[in-house]
Amino acid sequence: MKKRIMSKLPLLATFLAVLLLVPTAASAAAAMTFDASKTHRLDLPDGLVGPESVAFDTHGTGPYVGVSNGLVLKYDGKDGWTTFAYSPSYTKNKCDDFSDVSSVARESSCGRPLGLRFHVSSGDLYIADAYMGLMRVGPNGGEATVLATEAGGKPLRFTNGVDIDQVTGDIYFTDSSTTYTRAKHDLVTRTRDSTGRVMKYDPRASQVTVLQSGLMYANGIAISADRTHLIVALTGPCKLMKYWIRGPKANTSEPFADLSGYPDNVRPDGNGGYWVAFNREKYESPRSFDRHVLAVRIGADGKNLQEMKGPKNVRPAEVVERDDGKIYLGSIESSYVGIVNT
Repeated sequence: MKKRIMSKLPLLATFLAVLLLVPTAASAAAAMTFDASKTHRLDLPDGLVGPESVAFDTHGTGPYVGVSNGLVLKYDGKDGWTTFAYSPSYTKNKCDDFSDVSSVARESSCGRPLGLRFHVSSGDLYIADAYMGLMRVGPNGGEATVLATEAGGKPLRFTNGVDIDQVTGDIYFTDSSTTYTRAKHDLVTRTRDSTGRVMKYDPRASQVTVLQSGLMYANGIAISADRTHLIVALTGPCKLMKYWIRGPKANTSEPFADLSGYPDNVRPDGNGGYWVAFNREKYESPRSFDRHVLAVRIGADGKNLQEMKGPKNVRPAEVVERDDGKIYLGSIESSYVGIVNT
């Protein structure tokens, strides 16, 4: 009998060790979760929704957002939101006369600005408009210039994300589908459409080059801190892809990260990694739970470093972290820009 008890001691020790490790593991998991439940709101003018992308100009002022009526707005603090930019079609089609500020007919006629990025040295704002293509407007705003409406002999049907190499001035952007427009964005995922593309616009030659095609819902895009590669969000497969633009692997791509949600825009986190906004989780919890993952911070090595959680009625399209510790949340369906203090 005594011998039998002694033989169980190693098992007991192992069991106790596991128990002692549980709090440590739980603490580590908690440290990786960021609570974004308390959000300050910058409300848009009445009737407007969908400030998908959030940008700040060379002087750090803003935010600038593209909204449902086809305009790019600038936040001027006490003066609130003012009109900053619009497509050439906005005036041509008398878009101020549209009564519905978010209709599909309006979007196709007046534009729907999605990705926004400023070129620091010139102060120019580049706009990926879902219907108008790639556009640019100067530091003083006004009517934007359309730079590209097609690539590789095919029209830009669903221009979406954009980022800039601040050294060369090259513009990298995505076309989510050559089959469906933004009005039918749900079909891009549902049909597993694989006609998405990544492109480069050379402002010196005014030329567009298709870098890669055949992608499933190419969405957000960000250039790496060392400017050697791009990180591209593939919404349908819930993945991030790495596309090399310099070095021995130039002009090739490879998987970068598997995600637990459907990614929208990708933005640098200031530490070599990226904030990836989720429209929703891949496997949403039952409705009885009121919180879900809003975004994840992915390291330069593709590992998940942090999760941002918040209310289920918040579905960010972009997460922008500023040097002052504030995180700005863009959205395709909200009537405000969210601000969370870290």
